Amino acid sequence: QVQLVESGGGSVQAGGSLRLSCVASRYTRSNNCMGWFRQAPGKEREGVAVISSDGSTNYADSVKGRFTISQDNVKISLFLQMNSLKPEDTAMYYCAASRATYGPCLRIPALFAYWGQGTQVTVSS
Repeated sequence: QVQLVESGGGSVQAGGSLRLSCVASRYTRSNNCMGWFRQAPGKEREGVAVISSDGSTNYADSVKGRFTISQDNVKISLFLQMNSLKPEDTAMYYCAASRATYGPCLRIPALFAYWGQGTQVTVSS
């Protein structure tokens, strides 16, 4: 069974930076998508950034220019560099991976079959 394990969350002041990491096991990185999603209390889970196995990316407008998604396809790892953090970025962040996908990667939670347990990011003003 595919397993995703996130790390790197924490508490930071507004304007600070964090780097999230996700390591996948029993997952083959080919013709599929991986991504970062977040969910704040009382809100729906939203797609932050996704990346295809060939490196194409898709970001939410709210994080463009501040967050960067990257991957290591050899180690099957996913990263999210978050800069200029804002209080509204506070949420539980989840790493997700899809089954085989033919077409662009979309930031739609229902398209991702595998999920990590999440890592909390808290940004104070």
